[in-house]
Amino acid sequence: MSTFPEALHPVRGGFVLVDPDRGTALRTIPFQYNPDTLTRTLQPQGIGKEPGDRLEALRLKGPAQEQFKFDAEFDAAAAPEKYPDGLHPVLSALELSIYPTVRQLQHEDTLARNGQIEVAPLESPLLVLVLGPKRVVPVRITEFSVTEELFDGALNPVRAKVGIGVRVLTVDDLGHQHHGGVLYLTYQGRKEGFAKAVTNPISDVGTPKV
Repeated sequence: MSTFPEALHPVRGGFVLVDPDRGTALRTIPFQYNPDTLTRTLQPQGIGKEPGDRLEALRLKGPAQEQFKFDAEFDAAAAPEKYPDGLHPVLSALELSIYPTVRQLQHEDTLARNGQIEVAPLESPLLVLVLGPKRVVPVRITEFSVTEELFDGALNPVRAKVGIGVRVLTVDDLGHQHHGGVLYLTYQGRKEGFAKAVTNPISDVGTPKV
């Protein structure tokens, strides 16, 4: 059985929190173990909403909406000296990517007490999913579930499985000039490059009559 060369030197996937203004990495959250399976769902963004709309049947108004689902597993039981708080730090780092900060919450409370409202809340860090060098994707978490499976004597979780669902953020969400928008265009550009490598002759599927 043949093996991909990358299997000899595997890379670790994970999340990177990026400053949306500077484009610099704020925090890296690697997976302890890469996911065993990954489910991707794509929904095309057409214009025509009703069957039979011939003027719009072949038009696309934007990139397809793409979603990823996978499980990330973490285990601190094998090296408890490295994890005095169990998995609390890594789980908290993942969870807080979908929270405003305490400082932001306190700021909103101060404005509310003074009879003011914040027109546009501060932008949160950009979440980037890294699944190898060829898939670096700006995302937003849509589903997040944690199953804590083992605990130490202080009830710190030491083994956990995190079910994660994310939606890929495109230039429709972020704009072309945003750092996340640039990442998305690079991601789609790689897909287009891979697709060009498919050069099978039409005879492989039969010649269509048009």
